[in-house]
Amino acid sequence: MKKIITYGTYDLFHQGHYNLLKRAKDLGDYLIVGVTTDNFDLERGKMNTCNNVMERIEAVKATGLADQIVIEEYRGQKIDDIQKYGVDIFAIGSDWEGYFDYLNEFCQVIYLPRTQGISSTELRQERPTVNIGVIGTGSIANRFVNEASNVNSVIISSVYNTRIEECSVFCQTHNIDHVANSLDELFSKCNSVYIASPYKTHYDYCKKSLLAGKNVLCETPFVLDSAEAIELYEIAESNHLALMVALKTAYCPAFRHLFSLVKSGVIGDIVEINASSTTLLEEGDYIEGNRYGGSMVENGCFTMLPIFKFFGLDYQNINFYSKMKGQTDMFTKAVFRYDHSVASFQVGWGVKTEGNLVISGTKGYVYVPAPWWKTDYFEVRYEDQNQNKKYFYPYVGDGLRYEIKDFALAVLNKDYHNTNLTMQEIFAMAKVQEIYSKEINLYKL
Repeated sequence: MKKIITYGTYDLFHQGHYNLLKRAKDLGDYLIVGVTTDNFDLERGKMNTCNNVMERIEAVKATGLADQIVIEEYRGQKIDDIQKYGVDIFAIGSDWEGYFDYLNEFCQVIYLPRTQGISSTELRQERPTVNIGVIGTGSIANRFVNEASNVNSVIISSVYNTRIEECSVFCQTHNIDHVANSLDELFSKCNSVYIASPYKTHYDYCKKSLLAGKNVLCETPFVLDSAEAIELYEIAESNHLALMVALKTAYCPAFRHLFSLVKSGVIGDIVEINASSTTLLEEGDYIEGNRYGGSMVENGCFTMLPIFKFFGLDYQNINFYSKMKGQTDMFTKAVFRYDHSVASFQVGWGVKTEGNLVISGTKGYVYVPAPWWKTDYFEVRYEDQNQNKKYFYPYVGDGLRYEIKDFALAVLNKDYHNTNLTMQEIFAMAKVQEIYSKEINLYKL
């Protein structure tokens, strides 16, 4: 029996895919089809899939051509699969001509002609686009625009900044055609808005964008008042608009899998969480009146993320301990008390700590090394070190493309239910910031 193997993403399954599978099938007696996982696509920087892996597997299965379907999860798997299944021929589309010649050492490699005039890329280009107007031109906006170019169906259509000269330079740097002289002009060029302006303007820009019928992705910190957060989400829901907070860690593969793994009980019952995020800045950058709002405002949402994700929102009380410089906190430690556990975080602009995340349980603990909020791996550790295990996941570029992809999918599919960072978790983060700003249980050092 002659075995054939081929691989593909099979996104937006079309006639070209079918024809290629049919040609591969005709080469022998038994066809094995490898379908790439979402994680493997992400690792290769591929952010343009429209169908998830299960939908793509079902599409291949529905052809009736595949005798066996395998999942491609890692680089180098093709060699493993060829040897494991006793494959005689590796078949792939002619657009890969020469690329897989190295597999001739293990089996025959055949490049098959592709169907002209149709491809997943062309089909994606025919889909509606997410035209994003950017508000703000700071460093995070520069990274956002660069990352957005890696996400299919996303176009940066216009940019607005009250400082028009800075806006013009920004657009020239990133080859963006339109400089908006007003918000109304920006809104006329987009169906969605990314807000990367100073945090004190977030509420106003979010509200104006939503009332103008625009989907919104807002940078952190979102807002510092729970009533404002609730109001904005009510506007979004009543107008059937996507509203997301750009807390990038929540959307990254490593953190998402860390959550699933720990929730499955690998370290037993979680007893304590400690997260740290500090940056040493020049004193003039973090004192009151300058561009930053203090360590709690700027970094608090990142360190609250694992606490609320793993322990939930029903904490009994919270205490803050802050090292102040004038009216601005250069360092803050917060301690949450839950019924059966405790959590804490440290944030700082003028104090430096180890920026790791530790989740302690009754069977072991998870260690996420600094900088934990953009890690590509973490470790599960036990009393018996022989049982320790490291987990590796992709973290491509600046990590913003993951949140951009989720935002684009929410807009295109009109699916506004976000589990990576829920509306309730965003409300809880705003509430903590509100409590802190009112100096409730705040001890100044």
